[in-house]
Amino acid sequence: MITPDVFRDLMEKQSTLILDLRPTSDFITGFVPGSISAGTSGKYDKWIIEAIGGEPVVLISEPGKEEIAADRFSKLVHSESLLVLAGGYESWVKFARQADMIIEVEADELALDLPHDPYLQLIDLRGEVEFENAHVTKAQHIPLAELVDLATIANFDEDQQFYLYCGGGQRSVLAASLIKRQGVHNLRVVAGGFDAIQQEPSIPLTQKQDHSG
Repeated sequence: MITPDVFRDLMEKQSTLILDLRPTSDFITGFVPGSISAGTSGKYDKWIIEAIGGEPVVLISEPGKEEIAADRFSKLVHSESLLVLAGGYESWVKFARQADMIIEVEADELALDLPHDPYLQLIDLRGEVEFENAHVTKAQHIPLAELVDLATIANFDEDQQFYLYCGGGQRSVLAASLIKRQGVHNLRVVAGGFDAIQQEPSIPLTQKQDHSG
């Protein structure tokens, strides 16, 4: 367990992987700059550790769940490199008064912006099969796994407004945190992902043609 002042010194002196284990709904409203949203499910824990790397690993959990957070990563990270921020995100804000956030938009807001914003670039983060089956017309396909390649983010045009969507929402928040970690902040995530987009009839979709029969 480390205090906010020790945490700050770590971030300044060495490459530190900061993982926020709070619900994505909490993460988007405020998080430690540079941290990655790992969510509550643990579904992407192994991928994050292996694909991104960095030591030490500092965990930010909900207050009172610090031991649970440490146990969640005990098999993925050497114990001497695994640290937990005492008091979580709230303690950091009180200490440093510094935070970042992610803008979330509803599918109906996306529908309004699509035809009128020439700088809007929609990014589909889902897998190949998901994308081929159906996607928003003119969306750019960048699977989540490709965002660990810094060259991918380096190619983002700073004049564009990036709207991210996945299947249900978690991958887009994780992706947004990866992109923001590299200094790109002109982005939004679509609440509910493609599941919500499909319910908005005015958003044009491209669907896989069924040639059977």
